[in-house]
Amino acid sequence: MTNTPTLAATEARPAVSWKLLPGILLALSGFLLFGLDERPAGYITLAVTLVAAVIVDRRLARDLVLIAVGLLALSLVPINTNIEWEHMLLMGAALAAAVLIPYLVSRFIYRDHAIKFPVLTGKRWTRIEFGYLIAVVILGWFLLPIYMIPTGVYENWPAASDPGSIARLFLGTNVLGIWDELFFICTTFTLLRRHFPDWQANLLQAVLFTSFLWELGFHAWGPFIIYPFAVLQGWIFRQTKSLSYIVSVHLLFDFILFLVLLHAHNRDWLAIFLY
Repeated sequence: MTNTPTLAATEARPAVSWKLLPGILLALSGFLLFGLDERPAGYITLAVTLVAAVIVDRRLARDLVLIAVGLLALSLVPINTNIEWEHMLLMGAALAAAVLIPYLVSRFIYRDHAIKFPVLTGKRWTRIEFGYLIAVVILGWFLLPIYMIPTGVYENWPAASDPGSIARLFLGTNVLGIWDELFFICTTFTLLRRHFPDWQANLLQAVLFTSFLWELGFHAWGPFIIYPFAVLQGWIFRQTKSLSYIVSVHLLFDFILFLVLLHAHNRDWLAIFLY
């Protein structure tokens, strides 16, 4: 007797969703804009993304417009690690626009309050969560020098040796780390989760996350670190629903990054790393 599927079982199987196509195109547009620095191709792909979303699902299109606005804001300024005040203010304005415009449109025009930044959740962190913070520090201490110094990637950051430049480097790494979580996790991942399974939304946001940090200067085999980190941050946010926790994770990792950069440019400083 053959196991022929019944009509009910056949109808219960989910059809291939065309909604995924705009999601993939969105990730591709970010990869072109930032990963490959191909602005015209990236803009065209982003436009095609929105057209495809309108055809497939207008509710999806509404949310993808918010993400697209953020990507456009980022694409209008040089994305690099210059720590001169003029550049930091210019890039900071673009970063702020990429987060604030989608949030304000969602809250006051769409009136759906989809984008939230949960800081005071009222939930205490568990021992496992505190343990993970310690693990992040150890992993960063071990991995970042091995990645940044032999590859020469640290040279994508300016040498900071005087108090003013050290303070700006510290400020820049911390502000950018917080912004990554505000835009890629609390905004992009949250909006994509409304239309795709969590795992798909997470993989898509991680492409944008990784592409942006590639343009910032995390070259060589950086994507093999950043992409899993971005996916893990999305997963942790889904579990904890806490912006404060994922920001804590990111800032601890970025603090080690800051120390590694100081050591890499000034080898007699902070001789606590493997290189």
